[in-house]
Amino acid sequence: MTYAIAEAAHRSGLSIDTLRYYERIELIDPPARDSGGRRVYSDDDLSWLAFLTRLRTTGMPIKLMREYARLRHQGVASAGPRKRILERHREDVLARLADLRSCLEVLDYKIDNYERMCAAEASELREATA
Repeated sequence: MTYAIAEAAHRSGLSIDTLRYYERIELIDPPARDSGGRRVYSDDDLSWLAFLTRLRTTGMPIKLMREYARLRHQGVASAGPRKRILERHREDVLARLADLRSCLEVLDYKIDNYERMCAAEASELREATA
């Protein structure tokens, strides 16, 4: 199955400009072209875009994504370096998750505190009007 750039953008959740940018910086291979010279993307292209999107969502820098993409072209011979990139990035993601959990605990504490304050205020209001 192949997709025109607009459909590939829609399916990937990326903009057409982002697809062109990713091609320009060599994150993605230049897609095939149809008889009119228009880009056509395959299911494999969309799978790669989905993976790149996950990397971006987890905060991987473009520079590191480019290194990973470059290594990908070497096939099995680059499995070790690619694995190390992902392992290091995983450590970064886990550290950020720990930070976010800590922040979430503070938010939960504050929300609970405000709930107690609001409940106490409502109780005082009921007593004053009784």
